[in-house]
Amino acid sequence: MKKWELNKASKTIQFSVAIVTAFIGGGLFSLMRLPIPWLLGPMAALLIASRFKNIKLIWPVSIRNTGLIIVGYSIGISFTKSSLSDMISHLPSMLILTALIVLVCVCSAFVLSKCSGIDYPTSLTSSIPGGLSQIVVFAEEMKEIDITTVTFFHVTRVIMVVFLVPLLISSPIFATKNTHDYSGIIKSAIPEWNDLFPLIFLFALICFLAARIGKIIKLPAPYFLGPVIVSAAIGLFGLQGPSLPPSLLDISQFMVGGYIGLLLKPEQLDNKRKTILLALMNGLILIGATMFFSFLLTQYYDLAAITGFLSLAPGGMDQMGIVAQEVNADVSTVTSYQLFRMAFIYISVPPLLRLVLKISSRKKEGPLLKDTEKV
Repeated sequence: MKKWELNKASKTIQFSVAIVTAFIGGGLFSLMRLPIPWLLGPMAALLIASRFKNIKLIWPVSIRNTGLIIVGYSIGISFTKSSLSDMISHLPSMLILTALIVLVCVCSAFVLSKCSGIDYPTSLTSSIPGGLSQIVVFAEEMKEIDITTVTFFHVTRVIMVVFLVPLLISSPIFATKNTHDYSGIIKSAIPEWNDLFPLIFLFALICFLAARIGKIIKLPAPYFLGPVIVSAAIGLFGLQGPSLPPSLLDISQFMVGGYIGLLLKPEQLDNKRKTILLALMNGLILIGATMFFSFLLTQYYDLAAITGFLSLAPGGMDQMGIVAQEVNADVSTVTSYQLFRMAFIYISVPPLLRLVLKISSRKKEGPLLKDTEKV
């Protein structure tokens, strides 16, 4: 057998083992009735399994992208003309609360830098709750930023959010604060697989093309946001796509959860214990701050506490969309807030980081110039 054939067979085995491991994790979480079992179960199982040195697992990004397209389409068809008008009415609060969240990140990054010795540009990039892939790409472009630290902090925060947010939502803190119940609407008409055909083929093609175009034009989270935009736009113009059955949504969560579970690699860090502790503390500060701001949001608007929290939670837009679907929150409101924060961060944070890097480089050059003058 040729070398490339052996390599292909090895990757097939690694992916097969990953699928089985993820399925076991999802099944166990489902049996234990834990929240979002087919997202959190595969994540936990693969995160644990990948820590063993002799076990090598892979999860192709194409599988994750397919899951994101499904989730994006499902969220996109939830947008209506009324939800669009609600989004416009929420713009002032979106701007104020997003600015406050960024301010908390700036302050926590300063404390993180002082406590850890990590340079401020790296700690700031590690603290900003943008999309994981986009922040990492931006960090790669800035040569002064430690990409390993940034990746670890963001992956840790995303995993913390995806694990903690469902647990918090199912706790008594939120149980008594819901002003809306979306579960009755969904349970009254559960979509069946037969209801998908034949219209789903048309929407599948359109969403795939939207994701690819989004990738080409460098849209944030293109495999998620592209389908959201195009399916929402088509629905607003009168052609409503078929709703997805719960089992298909579970499959999409499985596709995304497996990928996230293999992202975290603590072995790449120099000072593992201290960095892990700081990453956990940083994530908890952000989650606590957004929880506080979400209570302010629900006091001002007639929103369920769950919807308010998920709208501001510092996770990825795609992950929060999945959680919102699973707990029957208002997914259009959640996605609107998450989308606005992502856009705000991508517009405001890069110039801020460049300014910080410029100031930081000047401070480093100052002592060098003084030493040169002495010589």
